[in-house]
Amino acid sequence: MRGSLKQRSQNHWAIILDARDPQTGRRKRRWYSFTGSRREAETERARLITEIEKGTAAEPGRLTVAAFLQRWCQYIQPLVSAKTFERYAGLIRANINPAIGTVRLSKLQPITISSAYSAALARGLSPRSVQHMHRCLSQALKQATRWRLLPRNPCDDCDPPRIERRDMKVWDVETISTALELVRPWRVHIPVVLAALCGLRRGEIAAMKWRNVDLDRAQLSIVESAEQTKAGVRYKSPKNGKGRTVALPAIVVSELRAHRLRQAQDLLQLGVRLNDETFICAREDGEALQPNSIGHAWDRFLASTELPRIRFHDLRHSHATIMLKSNIHPKIVSERLGHSRVALTMDTYSHVIPGMQEGAAAAIDAAFGTALDKSR
Repeated sequence: MRGSLKQRSQNHWAIILDARDPQTGRRKRRWYSFTGSRREAETERARLITEIEKGTAAEPGRLTVAAFLQRWCQYIQPLVSAKTFERYAGLIRANINPAIGTVRLSKLQPITISSAYSAALARGLSPRSVQHMHRCLSQALKQATRWRLLPRNPCDDCDPPRIERRDMKVWDVETISTALELVRPWRVHIPVVLAALCGLRRGEIAAMKWRNVDLDRAQLSIVESAEQTKAGVRYKSPKNGKGRTVALPAIVVSELRAHRLRQAQDLLQLGVRLNDETFICAREDGEALQPNSIGHAWDRFLASTELPRIRFHDLRHSHATIMLKSNIHPKIVSERLGHSRVALTMDTYSHVIPGMQEGAAAAIDAAFGTALDKSR
């Protein structure tokens, strides 16, 4: 196959490919429009020739949204985590392709996308799910513009449904204290301690090993997180991409010392010696615990009590709320939780702000009240 370039205007090119029809033997000329430098156009020409020779190319004018998204999934799979890719693939398969998969990519308009969102809501899909659908599609079409398949991203002119902020379910100190006593006989006891008193995520708890804990210095290091997908569990960097160190309350140090002793005794009966590579929260045989198992165990425990129903992750939210209400600086709270920005912490726990505002007003009164009285 041969190919050539023809410049139409500044940074606008026509890629001309000559191919022979295998059935008729006649030569067929294909034209592709491209925007970019000459070097980029040459690279695109070579890519098109390779795809046509492999039989995987689709003419830009006939490329459907579904075919493009399949190509995009192949592109992003090595660039994102397995869990993220699984989520994108699921959204495309269940929500996006059934709605607009047969539409030609070049003909995709904002009104088509907006209509798909409205239809999804009418079918009973939640506003949050439709917003996830929008984010996935928008990211994919952004890449389409980079590949010069679209002049602009049609999602930029679409508004996904607004999500009403739901009241965060958190427990107060008294409820957490009651839960900590009730959960003591359960295997989910230590995960609850680490979530409620240290603010750890479920994946971080499942990945924690004894080498990550220094009980003498009362601190633990979060360097990995367990991610569970359909293919299994893999260990990766924490959510914000970097590790952190969390200071341990004396209560947690005491609980971990007792837990280590019990775990060592239980493993010894199986002929296994506890060491620094042993998972803190593990199965009876010392093998790694799946993150989902922690959530399931928490649900079973909660069903056996009369405590208010919350998710396991809400223990982490409760921990943050209690710290902010105790006037711990938001920067410290953010570092303890492993947030990438303090603004994220304040936005997530905005329900605490009104109480903090009242405290700030009282502090101003205390600071200036006496001085103003003296000046009168």
